[in-house]
Amino acid sequence: MQKILIVEDESVIRVALRRLLERNGYELDEAGSVDDAESKYNLADYDLIISDLRLPGAPGTDLIAKAGSVPVLIMTSYASLRSAVDSMRMGAVDYIAKPFDHADMLNAVQRVIDRHPRSRTEAPRPSEADSTTTTNGPRILGECETMQVLSRHIAKFAPTDSTVLVLGETGTGKELVARSIHAHSRRAENTLISVNCAAIPDTLIESELFGYEKGAFTGANTNRMGLIEAADGGTLFLDEIGELPMEAQARLLRFIQEGEIRRIGSVHSRKVDVRLICATHRDLQSLAAEGSFRQDLFYRINVLRLNLPPLRERGKDILYLAENLLATQCERLKRAKMTLSPRAIQAITTYQWPGNVREMEHAIERAVILTEGSEIANEALGIDLELVNINRLRGDRPQSTRRSQHPHANDPMEDLSLEDYFQRFVIEHQDSMSETELAQKLGISRKCLWERRQRFSIPRKKGSTTKQRKVAG
Repeated sequence: MQKILIVEDESVIRVALRRLLERNGYELDEAGSVDDAESKYNLADYDLIISDLRLPGAPGTDLIAKAGSVPVLIMTSYASLRSAVDSMRMGAVDYIAKPFDHADMLNAVQRVIDRHPRSRTEAPRPSEADSTTTTNGPRILGECETMQVLSRHIAKFAPTDSTVLVLGETGTGKELVARSIHAHSRRAENTLISVNCAAIPDTLIESELFGYEKGAFTGANTNRMGLIEAADGGTLFLDEIGELPMEAQARLLRFIQEGEIRRIGSVHSRKVDVRLICATHRDLQSLAAEGSFRQDLFYRINVLRLNLPPLRERGKDILYLAENLLATQCERLKRAKMTLSPRAIQAITTYQWPGNVREMEHAIERAVILTEGSEIANEALGIDLELVNINRLRGDRPQSTRRSQHPHANDPMEDLSLEDYFQRFVIEHQDSMSETELAQKLGISRKCLWERRQRFSIPRKKGSTTKQRKVAG
């Protein structure tokens, strides 16, 4: 069992993290400050240390040097995101922004532990929905011809420094592919910086990517390194690049063409050596034709292209992945071996999985937790088999939301499914609330809010702005 030390001065966050991680099979200790952690525990005994950036006495980054070979994951509020980049340059293995989803935290923890295995008897567990971790990095699982071709292309692309464009629906594993390319490249020992372009407000994206000089704008009290510069010598993964504003696209184009960046407010350019991987679920060629994405940028990033198939088009891989995920979840949750009932198999193989592998992973995790015996029923998966069959007979693609059997009934909010509640809440409040406020009210991260907007086709109101809140972190 992996041991994790949580260093966080807010007791509410500390307790919540303890409960989350203990439920998922980790052994936990906790401390309220760097001094508290050092005096109570031997830091070398842990597989991972999760620390808040801002702590009483000394910052969480002080633990990086004190912990030696033990990886340190830094938690930071969104307002301190730039400081998180500095933390990684100091040796932090990763950072996670507050507020975060439980799933985001679990994925980050497992990803760090899998990449930094300590001496222990148990084998490392898969870090993502459709991957396993080997000594050579993430391995794509899939037996269908499309996935075999994808694996061969990754093997050919990885040793080069050419830009890669990864295309695929939400939840198909685009970041997994980027990690696999990086892990098999000559840059594997250096940093992989992942950026979700849609999760950063338009007003901050340029300063996040390119950094800024002291005095460049109000609030720029010191020099800050951008994410591109932080990836120098390594790989930069720009997820959802189709969401970049036009101004940032122009600056990105110069970086790709010249191999240099200029911080905001600076007159001097800096040479950087960065391998670029981009990803999107959108049709960039159509966006370029419409004028909402620069054609010259599209041509620059469309060098090596990888297309990830949606789960519904992967044939026998659907059941293959489901069984692998089931084995992984049973091991992670310390449950005895479980199997899928015939009706569960029917539901899994006939459902369209609009959320792809990520949706399947969450469905199986829920089913393992809810099932008392050794066989999982389709009800535990949350798949309405009758609704799936009706939609198949009608020739319709099943909706990602499980709607009421009486769609015309004027039901109160409490009778809605979670998906319907999400859609109604966002539509009714997006005119009066910022994206940050919506995410906080719904108890999810901004990234998760954006992904669900894409999934349910709820566009953001034009002209809306995001109110930045400073949260201690």
